[in-house]
Amino acid sequence: MAPLRLRIEGRTFRDTKNREVTLRGINVAGDAKFPTSPDLPSNKRDHFYDGDNVSFLDRPFSIDEAHTHFSRLKRWGYTLIRYIFTWEAVEHAGPGKYDEEWIQHTIQVLRLAKGYGFYVFMDPHQDVWSRFTGGSGAPMWTIYAVGLNPQAFPATEAAWVQNTYPDPSEYPKMIWATNYTRLACQVIFTMFFAGKEFAPKAIIDGKNIQDYLQDHFTGACRHLALRIKEAVDLENDVVIGWESVNEPNRGLVGFQDLSVIPSEQNLQKGPSPTAWQAILLGSGRSCEMDTWDFGGLGPYKSGSTLVDPKGEMAWLPADYDESRYGWKRDPGWKLGECIWAQHGIWDPSNDTLLKKDYFAKDPESGRTIDYEHFTNKWFMSYYRKHREAITSIHPYAILFCQPPVLEIPPSLKDTEDDDPNMVFSPHFYDGVTLMMKKWNRYWNVDVFGILRGKYLSPAFAIKIGETAIRNCFRDQLSAIRREGADYMGNHPCVFTEIGIPYDMDDKYAYKTGDYTSQSSAMDANHFALEGCGANGYALWVYTAMNNHEWGDMWNGEDLSIFSIDDKPLPLSPDLNTLDQKSPSTSTISLDRSSPAYSESRSNNNSPVSPRNLKQTLSTPALSSQKSNTPAEIGSNPGYRAAEAYVRPSPIATVGNVLSYGFDLRNCVFTLALECKEAATEDAPTEIFLPEYHFPRDGIDVEVSSGKWTISVDDADGGTIQRLRWWHSGGKQYLTAKGVKRRLGTSLAQEDEAPGYLEQCRRSGCHIM
Repeated sequence: MAPLRLRIEGRTFRDTKNREVTLRGINVAGDAKFPTSPDLPSNKRDHFYDGDNVSFLDRPFSIDEAHTHFSRLKRWGYTLIRYIFTWEAVEHAGPGKYDEEWIQHTIQVLRLAKGYGFYVFMDPHQDVWSRFTGGSGAPMWTIYAVGLNPQAFPATEAAWVQNTYPDPSEYPKMIWATNYTRLACQVIFTMFFAGKEFAPKAIIDGKNIQDYLQDHFTGACRHLALRIKEAVDLENDVVIGWESVNEPNRGLVGFQDLSVIPSEQNLQKGPSPTAWQAILLGSGRSCEMDTWDFGGLGPYKSGSTLVDPKGEMAWLPADYDESRYGWKRDPGWKLGECIWAQHGIWDPSNDTLLKKDYFAKDPESGRTIDYEHFTNKWFMSYYRKHREAITSIHPYAILFCQPPVLEIPPSLKDTEDDDPNMVFSPHFYDGVTLMMKKWNRYWNVDVFGILRGKYLSPAFAIKIGETAIRNCFRDQLSAIRREGADYMGNHPCVFTEIGIPYDMDDKYAYKTGDYTSQSSAMDANHFALEGCGANGYALWVYTAMNNHEWGDMWNGEDLSIFSIDDKPLPLSPDLNTLDQKSPSTSTISLDRSSPAYSESRSNNNSPVSPRNLKQTLSTPALSSQKSNTPAEIGSNPGYRAAEAYVRPSPIATVGNVLSYGFDLRNCVFTLALECKEAATEDAPTEIFLPEYHFPRDGIDVEVSSGKWTISVDDADGGTIQRLRWWHSGGKQYLTAKGVKRRLGTSLAQEDEAPGYLEQCRRSGCHIM
């Protein structure tokens, strides 16, 4: 067998030349959460409940547009793709009915990704279970399988769904995540992870609902893995691994008292029922409950409201036709009744809660359940099933293990689950900025420190000033990484989601083109990623259809680094100046054998197409899709804070990376490494240097030893500028200084001395 293109050695990734690989990644794409036929972003209602008759073909994008997107991402320096797909995309038509047309499209897209040199891992994505419970992920038939009626969710508030909200444009921001604490998700996640213990009567086709759902989900993933393997040229060459499942949730497992909101439930917004109130609402009873809003210091009680379903139930009626999907429900599981009433938790005849602590203890051991116990027992039981399904097809798959978000990881160290091919893949978001949609450079909160009991009072977790905030982010990510190592063992750590909202300050940037707040927030997150010691990340998110009006087209989120309503970052300097010597003893050069060189030197100003896109140094055009964003939303495009995420990074490092980072304000990149032997001619240390920050006639490089060159080439299928460094053994240091720029604004708005774009204009260079 040929050497693996990417392998794990202890807590580092290594390439075929034994260099440490730093994974700089992006989630592709946000549009993959909803179907193309019918086109159903979360702000549309038509045909929403016809969930069997959908298609996700052309997600994440069409084959014709794939070159445009991949070339753009490659030029921005990304090497890793977290490939988003949903269970619904694979198995929407019914249990065991796989969409082979979508699968073949996926294989075609992956094959194109291979041509650009990307590493790809597959992400079976879900958010609050399904589109029909307010998120994304599972097919509609799974809702019916657990006995719920999705068409009754609006009246019973079993889930808040933007598609069915009276006015989708008024759907409260970030309320979708509270669906984890409403009836539908509480029922489904409890059944998915722990149905055998807590819903033993839920039998379908002779299986407990836990095994029924898990077997179908892992079976769909296994089927896709099989088709990828059968494609011959994708497994290991481009698809390096699989993630377990996005953001798993415990449902009701571990709730100590159903009549109160758990103290650890940190997200509350809008009407916020206790689990008991959610059960009553689901059976048509009216309830008065507290309402909550989210402020700078977290959720706060804002009042109360009466929710009255007027007798409508969230459960399927007793006369529901089960022949639709061909399964056979056990006679002991009755439709038309709450599943928890059938297990004796409450009495519908008098609405009395009989077993408020039903989910508090492990039925097998009698142990009181906390989140850590849930993770070690029920999440890990699922993870093993998923691992077996994938590795039975792809034995060398790298397994990205994602435990419940911000919870204590599973205790795997020195156990048989301490798999050397596993990666710890946590998520992190700056919750204050995400919920408030505002970058507050004056104060923020150490959320992870509060969760781990670091402070006597939450007041001590407040960090004052932008420097303290940036350090706080870095320290939180460092603590998460170290905790993963303490519990899971010596494995790489890749943050597979982290990002910022772009629609800050009531979409101020869209009206002015000023992305200063977004640039500061994005830079703070990258400062944390670069300083925390992780092995890489996948930024959330790239959405091909993002626009200023509807953002990512999903639940009011707007986190995409790309938008059809914004301008691409100019990246192409004047190549006529590149034959001049750099002030350094090393050289800046072009790969004249590259098709990109002759294309860029020519006077051909023809538009970019998928055929010639890889052969041009000009930034790809925005999109073939036309924006319909109303002018009042914001018609002043900017660079979408691209200067903060298009940043230098190690690609492959001889030896081990000790530290690296990019000072955006001063445009200084630093790298420290340590190696036993000197870099060889065919295996130097390689660094991505974006031309925007480091125009090739404006770079100052200092190294502790050896020689270096800078070249523009398409060695990995997409044209990028990289620095190659041949250095001695031992501890080595590199500093690269570029051109300082004003943050958050277009170059035309800068007050500084003319930068390279102005110089290009003066010399007649054409910038697309």
